[in-house]
Amino acid sequence: MANEKATSLVVRSSIVASLGGLLFGFDTAVISGTTEALRSVFNLNDWTLGLTVSSALFGTILGAATIQYPTNRYGRKPTLIMIAALYLISALGSAFPWNWSSFLFFRFIGGIGVGGASVVSPLYTAEIAPPKRRGFLVALTQFNIVLGILVAYISNFIIAGCHLGDAEWRWMFGVEAIPAFLFLVALFVNPESPRWLVTKNRIEEARKLFVKLVGSEEAADEELKVVQQAIDDERSVGKERLFCWRYRKLIMLAICIAAFNQLSGINAILYYAPKVFLLAGASDRMAMFFPTIIGLTNFIVTMLAIVVIDWFGRKTLMLVGSIGYILSLGLVGTLFTVFSDEFNAQIERLDKQAAAVEIVEEEAPVIAAAEAVVEEETPVEDVGESDAANPVVSAIPKIGVWGVLVGLMVFIASHGFGQGACIWVFLSEIFPNSVRAQGQALGCFTHWILNACVSGLFPPLLGLIGPSAIFFMFAGFMVLQLLWTIFIMPETKQVPLEEMQKRLGIASK
Repeated sequence: MANEKATSLVVRSSIVASLGGLLFGFDTAVISGTTEALRSVFNLNDWTLGLTVSSALFGTILGAATIQYPTNRYGRKPTLIMIAALYLISALGSAFPWNWSSFLFFRFIGGIGVGGASVVSPLYTAEIAPPKRRGFLVALTQFNIVLGILVAYISNFIIAGCHLGDAEWRWMFGVEAIPAFLFLVALFVNPESPRWLVTKNRIEEARKLFVKLVGSEEAADEELKVVQQAIDDERSVGKERLFCWRYRKLIMLAICIAAFNQLSGINAILYYAPKVFLLAGASDRMAMFFPTIIGLTNFIVTMLAIVVIDWFGRKTLMLVGSIGYILSLGLVGTLFTVFSDEFNAQIERLDKQAAAVEIVEEEAPVIAAAEAVVEEETPVEDVGESDAANPVVSAIPKIGVWGVLVGLMVFIASHGFGQGACIWVFLSEIFPNSVRAQGQALGCFTHWILNACVSGLFPPLLGLIGPSAIFFMFAGFMVLQLLWTIFIMPETKQVPLEEMQKRLGIASK
């Protein structure tokens, strides 16, 4: 009975902590349904749209880089509560900004929460989970990330179908306040990390918590002894700093896995999925619907990955995911190359539609003429359905649209099974107790700064070099990831955290 209660506490606490990942995923994907509205409301061009989408990402960089300080000083639980409050403020502020600057500010605030959650949620779970279930429980964060992405896509699709007019984009951002509030309330019943308590010499509190987590006093005493010994060994070498020669291998592993995660193009595609499908020839309605298929694929594959991650291991999943990345990105790049003339014509049509919308807002008498010009130059046939609200209709063969959809489904499946399932688990495992928060922060900082760069440059690069070159570039980076996984990445499955440094060759002498 004791063991059942212990398991229940670990699982419940891990699920609550991983809700930070759900908000992380929702916040990541929700803006994909609002980009055209934001472009119109705030009069944005390609560069300022990229800045607007990236505004939250600048916050994630700051959050990931600085969250280690409150995490180490005040504890994992209080820091998670602060992150939940930032999510709530951001959701409400993004729904009701008074100008473009205020919108950027509230998105930036939410980004701090996302960056912080990407560090603290998996770190907290790794510290309370038993080794044999750690991969599964830490991967709950990734499960909730993809669940949040799916919920955001579905929410955007439903709201778009309600025809709320000018308020539509506000609703898309505002609904995030509901899960943010629930996350904030649920955190108050979570325990603190016992390993953090040991680092603060609060031994008796840590022991009582270990009893609850592992189910017996004998097992708790053994666990406490191992953690104390590991921390004493770390302290024996002096004040621990992450950036030292001893940790050079871990630093490079963290930077590499985080960098490859974003060089796949995953977040750029998630942010601009409707835009990509519009370029491929889908109607407005289908361009909002297709991302829900992408999100559902991600959700299903991630569920499979977290079930098998402790069985197959992190490295095997990364190998499978890398191969899938290369094949899928190559397919999408090839389709955009084969139908380059049709895609270029589609871009011109979309530009004309955007210009017509701008004229509509500025001068009513010109509206009819502008729309008439666009409609006159556009074929009547569309892929999937006719869309009276969208005068831009594609001449691209159906194989172009459906081929891009299949390619992106394989791409997102590869991500969910490989990088998506492994990155947060791997980062939470490889660093010792004394620098775990700093190491996790380093990996997340790398992840988010590249996310901001790739996502911010995606809209202008579409116009400068075209979609085919972009997807082939992403595929090239994934070839490098495959080689890194084969020859450099270590396996970390089912290794106790206190033994990990010995396995990785950095144990204290």
